[in-house]
Amino acid sequence: MDARVLIVARDDGLAGRLADGLGKLDWRCVIARGPDAALAALEDFAIEAAIVDVDGLGAAGLSLPPMLKAASQPQRLPVVALGAGDYAYDVLGFDIALTPPLHPVQAALRLEALVRAALAEEEFALRQETFAARGKHLAASEPFDRPLGVLTVGEPTPRFLALSHALKASGTEVTAAFSAYTAFDYLHDRPFDAVILWADDNPQEAMSIASGMRRNTRFYHTPTVLCVRGEAEINIADAYQRGLSDLVLTTTPETETARRIGALAKSYRREASIRRALEQARSSGLMDSATGLFTRDLFAAHLHRLAQAAPQRRRPLSVAVLRMPERPETANLRAEGWIDRATPQIGSMIGRLVRAEDTAARLGPDVFALALPATRAAARSAALRIAAVISCTAFEAGKDRTPFTVDFDVGAAEISPGENPALALERAAAGAFTRQAS
Repeated sequence: MDARVLIVARDDGLAGRLADGLGKLDWRCVIARGPDAALAALEDFAIEAAIVDVDGLGAAGLSLPPMLKAASQPQRLPVVALGAGDYAYDVLGFDIALTPPLHPVQAALRLEALVRAALAEEEFALRQETFAARGKHLAASEPFDRPLGVLTVGEPTPRFLALSHALKASGTEVTAAFSAYTAFDYLHDRPFDAVILWADDNPQEAMSIASGMRRNTRFYHTPTVLCVRGEAEINIADAYQRGLSDLVLTTTPETETARRIGALAKSYRREASIRRALEQARSSGLMDSATGLFTRDLFAAHLHRLAQAAPQRRRPLSVAVLRMPERPETANLRAEGWIDRATPQIGSMIGRLVRAEDTAARLGPDVFALALPATRAAARSAALRIAAVISCTAFEAGKDRTPFTVDFDVGAAEISPGENPALALERAAAGAFTRQAS
């Protein structure tokens, strides 16, 4: 199997354990001992992210990000610093800094977020080209005009207050909540770039807040950091799977904890900025007026550009088709125009349910399509999840009539190297039609 992550480290002590753990989570790794070996690995494998052991490599490791990023162009390669040193990692070109010991689940979650942000940046650059060809300019998102904002949740113990002071000293605005109820009130009231959960004597209450945030689409991507007295108090893997972004011990120096939280908050800001930039397409005047999705012709042009860029970036590309089938039980609803009335809401739901880096289009009255970069077999699963959410939604059918639901026939296909993307789209559509026929 091809490696996805490059780990640059002098020895296997730290790198070997991390590589083993990530491999079990489908993030297969290759280890390079230095800059030359790292560059060779980038040529041999379709690397999606790099982790640099800056403590073990010293100055050579600190100078790697520009070199690795340049060698990966036109792909955007996230580079993670793994070390405890107090360096200006973002100035050196690192996307984020993590402090050992690093749990594999924590690393996998951070890699997933970083790779998605890189994909979104690549998508924005291609989308700029597609829209420029039609006389529309998509500008990069304006920087946020407010300082980083962090919400701290927990009892006001001396260590809790010391961390708040360390964050404020770094220029971060800190809001304190002393209960879960107050915390969610604050979260609904204004945006935060990170949330710190002070577990102290009750780690389960803190974890319930993290889980609640993961169940809310508004807070899903907001970084959450759990402060605990000892790792034995919780199941670390379970904590990360339930939505935790980082875990620190209460004995960790406040300046180190503040630095780690600041790095997560800045990374979140970057992702939010990319999403804002991509959303400009909705107001371009080129989108489908009813649904806000790409029109058929705009999608065809953009898919062609995506297909050309995918092999250059050494990434797969898949397409999916969702077709609202002809059913006897919906014939009257269709004839009376109720399905047409529901289509704008359906299209809007599809637009919200896809990833920022995906492209959703309306190809016809009842046919929708998705272009999913860096995706293979998961394309069909993604389309099925979208169809499942929509099938659970009730749509208005007129006065004194029971609301109706709609379902989709789904097909998906990966675009092969050199294949005309229109043919791949036809293969995906054929899959949807085949299901209807069966």
